[in-house]
Amino acid sequence: MTILKYIGPGLLLALFIAMPATFLGNHMPLIGGPVFGIVGGIIISQVIPLPNRFRAGISFASKRILQSAIVFLGFGMNLTHIFAVGANSFFLILSVIITALVMTKIVSIIFKINQNTTVLIGVGTAICGGSAIAATAPILKAQEEEVAISISTIFLFNILAVLTFPTLGRLMGMTDVSFGLWAGTAINDTSSVVAAGQVWGEEALQTATIVKLVRTLMIIPISLFLAFKQTQKNAENVSIRKIFPWFILLFLLASFIASTNFMSADTSKILSGAGRFQITLAMTAIGLNTNIRNLITYGSKPIIMGMVAWVSVSIVSLYIQQFIQK
Repeated sequence: MTILKYIGPGLLLALFIAMPATFLGNHMPLIGGPVFGIVGGIIISQVIPLPNRFRAGISFASKRILQSAIVFLGFGMNLTHIFAVGANSFFLILSVIITALVMTKIVSIIFKINQNTTVLIGVGTAICGGSAIAATAPILKAQEEEVAISISTIFLFNILAVLTFPTLGRLMGMTDVSFGLWAGTAINDTSSVVAAGQVWGEEALQTATIVKLVRTLMIIPISLFLAFKQTQKNAENVSIRKIFPWFILLFLLASFIASTNFMSADTSKILSGAGRFQITLAMTAIGLNTNIRNLITYGSKPIIMGMVAWVSVSIVSLYIQQFIQK
């Protein structure tokens, strides 16, 4: 009861917005529930100052509910398909990671942006958005302002991606698989990846989710490399247990169960459907947690860095796909 009292207000607010967003998304699938959810959350957060008692529930929905959504989506996927997509997209994933890190470094030199902010925006763009920033910030011993600038920048392009990628994909005549690969490699945060994939369609959602989870695992070698570099400056060692995205193992377990005869097709459909609703709920919470004023306060240089890295990654992803799919 204590936990429910702690997260209840914010979680109920997110649910209050997510339910009509889902209804609207079902009737306007070209827009989709996640888009309605995040836009509704942003509007309410900017118009109504939310008391602090809502923050815990909103944070819970944007992080834990999102991880739960990924696990539930696993009940609708075949394990063999997951490994096939992951293996086929590995070179593409490495390419976009290198692109993001190189481009942020170039912009940092031009605009004289400090190293910690550069690395945080780089790994956020390259790997898994806010999760990568949260994992690497302690290793770098980054200041609170550096973390806030980086997360705000990444969230801006997460929102833009959800709003624009499905439309751009349709204008380019992309297939379901091609869009899934593009979303999975070119959108920063896991929440925005699955949201864009859900707006597009089931096959795109599956492909985007798989590619993004493989990309998320790259936080381990990146964190170890940064820890090695920091060790030369007498930094503490990194704990793999803390940075490992454990929910991915539950996702694989759910996929394994779905790939056997353990449950019926109807049950798998219900569970994966629950995962899609949780995506809308998580995106609503992210909208409620978005502070547009902070982006204005922090200035234009980090935004330019994030934009250059994001656009470069998007272009490289599209270019390399031409060779992968031949």
